[in-house]
Amino acid sequence: MSDRMAVMNRGRIEQIGSPAEVYEDPATVFVADFLGVSNLMEADAVSGGSGECTIRVGDFELRSCCGEVGLRGAVKVIVRPERVLLLEHGTTRENCLPGMVERSVYVGSTLHVFVRLVDGATIQSWVTNTGQADGHAAGTPVAVHLPSDALRVLRPGQPLDSDDEAAAAEPAGTVAAGA
Repeated sequence: MSDRMAVMNRGRIEQIGSPAEVYEDPATVFVADFLGVSNLMEADAVSGGSGECTIRVGDFELRSCCGEVGLRGAVKVIVRPERVLLLEHGTTRENCLPGMVERSVYVGSTLHVFVRLVDGATIQSWVTNTGQADGHAAGTPVAVHLPSDALRVLRPGQPLDSDDEAAAAEPAGTVAAGA
């Protein structure tokens, strides 16, 4: 167990912090994808101010108040599956996208529900198992709510340059932990 950790990418530190900080607030796309399960989507940051920004995913505008909210143009956005809420189809609420359940996987304490969004991207939601009928059968239309305090804006990954291509063949990620 550790109270502080570092995530390294090709010998470079990407982020240092407590396990909760690194998981909840990944500093880069690499860290977000490396540590835990993440829903990573492409978006455009179109406006912002006062610690938040508006991003466009397909034809839909969402609000985010986490990450690099000062960026404009092409960005990546991340939301962890446990923060994605599935609501009744047609729900009109801020930060909702329409989608359709592709499949649900029973994992005991949770259902892992895979939803296809209207732009074709697939997103995961982890729904707590309450013992009730799940209502998440394949083909069920849903509204996917991505809370603004869980939707994190990140810089898109940097393209590899020629020196990094050889390093890309090596295992990319390392987690170092210390007490």
